[in-house]
Amino acid sequence: MSNPFENDDWSYLVLVNEEEQYSLWPEPIEVPAGWTVVHGPGTRDEMTEFIERSWQDMRPKSLRDAMAEGAG
Repeated sequence: MSNPFENDDWSYLVLVNEEEQYSLWPEPIEVPAGWTVVHGPGTRDEMTEFIERSWQDMRPKSLRDAMAEGAG
């Protein structure tokens, strides 16, 4: 069986979790608990481009919040 995360024949979704972390997700596979669809479906390349444009700060939200509190 091939890796479903590298199948260019499938449609993909972009998911986000509560920490505002992004994931590229194959549409045929059930979205895991704790994740929300925020974009798609579309091609793997389209969804990857969306993630690259949208996810500018890789730090989890809880870390960003903690650092902001420490700086304030």
